[in-house]
Amino acid sequence: MKFVTFQKKDGSIRAGWIENDRFVVDMHEASNGVLPKDMLSFLENHSFFMKYISSEQKTWSPDKGVYLLKEIDLKAPLPNPKSFRDFYAFEEHVKTARINRGLDMIPEWYDIPVFYFSNHLAIKGPSERITRPNNCEWLDYELEMACVIGKEGRDIKAEHADEHIFGYCILNDWSARDFQRKEMKVGLGPAKGKDFATSIGPYIVTKDELEEYRVDNGYDLTMRATVNGVLLSEGNMKDIYYSFGEMIERASKGVTLYPGEMIGSGTVGSGCILELGTDVHPWLVPGDEVELEITSLGKLTNKIISE
Repeated sequence: MKFVTFQKKDGSIRAGWIENDRFVVDMHEASNGVLPKDMLSFLENHSFFMKYISSEQKTWSPDKGVYLLKEIDLKAPLPNPKSFRDFYAFEEHVKTARINRGLDMIPEWYDIPVFYFSNHLAIKGPSERITRPNNCEWLDYELEMACVIGKEGRDIKAEHADEHIFGYCILNDWSARDFQRKEMKVGLGPAKGKDFATSIGPYIVTKDELEEYRVDNGYDLTMRATVNGVLLSEGNMKDIYYSFGEMIERASKGVTLYPGEMIGSGTVGSGCILELGTDVHPWLVPGDEVELEITSLGKLTNKIISE
């Protein structure tokens, strides 16, 4: 299933899912209030709610709580995740990005998957405008995939991590590279260079929908990024060095993960301007439109504006 958060013509924001690629079901309205209005509440008890959907879906009235996809506005499918950890899991990205900053590959990267906490209160959705931070001259996109936690757990082993994943979505980890370059010399993780916006969407795809693409280390999913219609980045999720299972094992070590937390993969190889170089494409400016696409996860499009 493809779960969404959307705005109706009356201005109300509701959670639901897409039917037949043409309709959106308002889960709260269609279920006469049994299902919640928002995605976070759904995730917190999704095992019960998914069983309810399976048992009741065929009996719901087709004219109640069902809207044409073209008549609603899609928002970030999970606009208020409980937290957002972003990992650094693609070797090619790490190597190339460090080389372009004049740094050697750090051997410790091969010991453990590492992450930073980003701003989970600055989540943007499809078609939402991204404001370039004031005084930022090196704005970049990052082509990533995210998983959404659906089951609570602590000290989760990688081989059991799939039990704790509800689904996946496209993620764009917007980066102010000039801010980032200066602040990371101090030795802490990304801060002002990353805190202004993260885009996700257009929907959360439940993990069962991706089974046909499963490979040893994850999924065989083509990942692409275009700027103003020109293809700049192309990679594949199967090239990831650390699997989502390994990331979840690391994130949950001595810590409880809860439904509604979000974990990013890090950038696929060639998945940002920092890697490609400004001779391939200059840093993003107001007016640029960035579109990310991942097999079975849809397309996520955002336009840059100025403050």
